[in-house]
Order: sequence, then C-alpha cells, then structure tokens
Amino acid sequence: MIEEVVPLDGNAAAGPLAALFAVEPTTIIVTCEGCGREGALATLKLYGGPVGVVLRCPACDTANVRSADTGTRVTLDLRGSTRLTVYAAGA
Repeated sequence: MIEEVVPLDGNAAAGPLAALFAVEPTTIIVTCEGCGREGALATLKLYGGPVGVVLRCPACDTANVRSADTGTRVTLDLRGSTRLTVYAAGA
C-alpha cells in the first residue's frame, strides 16, 4: 500500500527560511542564471532610484535581483538568479 503524502502549507517553511533572511544581505552568495557566476550580493552592480533597485551581474549584466518598496509593500524578484546561498556564521 502506498501512503499518500499530504503537503504542509508554506508556514512550515518559516523556520528554515528565517536563516536565509536573517543575515547581512551583502554576504548572500548569488548564482547568476545568465553566466553561472557566483559572488556576494555586494559585488553586484546596483541601478535604481527611490522606489526600486536592480542588481546586475558584473560579468554578464543579467538582472539577478529586483526590489521595489512602495511604502505599503516590498517586492523581491529573483528571476535571473539560480540560487542564493547563505553560509553559517563562522563558516
């Protein structure tokens, strides 16, 4: 007999994801979808203004991160990044 797997809702991911978003953002390693480059978010090129920013890969200029803050809502778009990596403190 095959047991049916019942998925949990997204709230169950809060604990594991808190580790990702509770770090110094500039140390997050971003992997570029365009060229595969891996580097700290701090090494990306920033373009933007008062409402939003675009962070681009310094190697191929792919937009890796887009962020907009309207005052009532913050939107984070990670298209252009294949992976975000956070290393444990002291690693």
